[in-house]
Amino acid sequence: MKIITYNVNGIRAVIKKGFLDWLKATQADILCLQELKASADQLPKALFEELGYQIFIHSAQKKGYSGVAILVKKEWAIRNVQIGCGIEKYDAEGRVIRVDLADFSVMSVYMPSGSSGEERQAFKFGWLDDFATYIEELRKTCPKLIVAGDYNICHKAIDIHNPVGLKNASGFLPPERAWIDQFIESGFVDTFRYFCQEPHHYTWWSMRGQARAKNLGWRIDYVMCSDNLKDNLENCHILKQTPFADHCPVLLELKASNEVF
Repeated sequence: MKIITYNVNGIRAVIKKGFLDWLKATQADILCLQELKASADQLPKALFEELGYQIFIHSAQKKGYSGVAILVKKEWAIRNVQIGCGIEKYDAEGRVIRVDLADFSVMSVYMPSGSSGEERQAFKFGWLDDFATYIEELRKTCPKLIVAGDYNICHKAIDIHNPVGLKNASGFLPPERAWIDQFIESGFVDTFRYFCQEPHHYTWWSMRGQARAKNLGWRIDYVMCSDNLKDNLENCHILKQTPFADHCPVLLELKASNEVF
């Protein structure tokens, strides 16, 4: 099974660049999208359905902002779809959507950025506290859980191109990094780092100064899975060559077992 997470930074823009052909080639079973920047009625659902996907969308109330989606191949039976996390100030921004399959659940999440100033950084810290509590409660009913998306946090120095110079930057602040520590300690696996401990692997690059060409990036997109799925992990790849946005996708491969699939 292939699960991909991808912050597309505008779904309509990437479709014009060949995104649908790329998606067809990936043969992904599940695709988690973030930063759609489009309402449900602005998305060409029929095009995704022609590729064999069911599509579920949670758009922001503000036009051209945020938004998440999950695409699931039609052969996978879905028992429930949950739009939002039940907290109005976050749901208004279209940050969480979850699909429950027969034996496990997949969430697409777009965590807030604090880079625009103190007010949004405070909002982000509030989100981190509330989201951790939400996940803790959710795991009582969805114990096998994959939380994929743009976390807007680099976990360790290995995950950012200039850890010294950017030590005070939003997305690499000590409390944010400590939150990732705590999230993992609560029972999650950073699936990319489970397979790869090498440096210089990033998922986002600034659009300035040829940052992507120079690989001056940040690893802020994750596929986290609950510990009880660890035995099903087969591999995880950062698809750096995908050209459509300032982020690139992350692909998790799961192997089937009678206990999960």
